[in-house]
Amino acid sequence: MTTVASLDARLVRVPLARPWGADVTSVGVIATHLVRSDGAEGWGFSWTPQIGGEAVLALLQHDISAAAVGRPAEPGAAWQAMWEHLHEAGGGGITTIALAGLDLALWDAAARAAGGTVTDLLGPQRSSAAAYGSGVNLHYPLEELVAQAERWVASGFDAVKVKVGKPEVAEDLERLRAVRDVIGADRALMIDANQRWDLDRATRSLEVLAEVGPAWIEEPLRADDLAGHAELARRLTATSRLPIAVGENLHTEYRFADFLAAGAAQIVQPNVVRVGGITPFLRIAELAARHAAPLHPHLLPELSGQLALCLPDVAGVAEPLVEDVEEAGFGSLGALIDPSPVAIAAGRVREVPHAGLGLRFR
Repeated sequence: MTTVASLDARLVRVPLARPWGADVTSVGVIATHLVRSDGAEGWGFSWTPQIGGEAVLALLQHDISAAAVGRPAEPGAAWQAMWEHLHEAGGGGITTIALAGLDLALWDAAARAAGGTVTDLLGPQRSSAAAYGSGVNLHYPLEELVAQAERWVASGFDAVKVKVGKPEVAEDLERLRAVRDVIGADRALMIDANQRWDLDRATRSLEVLAEVGPAWIEEPLRADDLAGHAELARRLTATSRLPIAVGENLHTEYRFADFLAAGAAQIVQPNVVRVGGITPFLRIAELAARHAAPLHPHLLPELSGQLALCLPDVAGVAEPLVEDVEEAGFGSLGALIDPSPVAIAAGRVREVPHAGLGLRFR
């Protein structure tokens, strides 16, 4: 049996070309390197924009590395046992983010040892996947937001996403009207409140913002508020039928199951790193399929794009959309040793030749 021989980790701070806010000018990548007992190597990573990078690194160095050595190196084989090993420090959050560094390296090593890519292991279901233009843009002046929307149109995106949550909903409406004017009536316009509202404010705001025909509302309430999301979904079903999208801040398949079972989410957006890697991401995808809920992976297009190519079609369910935050891809930021494993053009994500996951960090 091939086992894990060693796992190393280091913290890389990647400067953002377009800051996500005054205090978010870079993102933290915890790059991992794994060696198997047969000598095969794999590279993975954990990720957190601003908070917790050092904590994730410490968890990998002090708790995950030693516990992983000697365990099976087959992708997914040791995930549950490792999660249970870490559970004393929490079932999700820092623990699952850190665990992704191991899981991704295992998948990368397996693909490289087989002489192919991770999509080869998973089985591609489509040659390309749709992408949408996105941005962390609530702090943008109106003119800059409009210019961003113009770039999205010029890039060929059929769908775009804009942040909402200004102190006055009238300003959100003004900004969304301007974006709608740029993108036209035929492109989808998604809105993301990033947990800024409470239940009543979300209800009132969405009544106003319905004018621009949003395709979904993302994280309207605190991500932990299951009951609030369920009640908001009930209110929206009675009025606009606007679907609620959540998932970037849910960390386990159990929380996704809770939200889907309660009718608190109609769209799920797992972040492959925050849930612990490809292994749990695939479980969440199966769960979403059973509930006939669209799954659109959150951020990390170089990784999410590869997974979107491998997600099976579900009858009556929209295909996955890959989020492309402007000027935030690892390739465009110069963070990778090799060329990006995916290319995004004309609103589509396609794989380009690479080995494994194709994500080795400088």
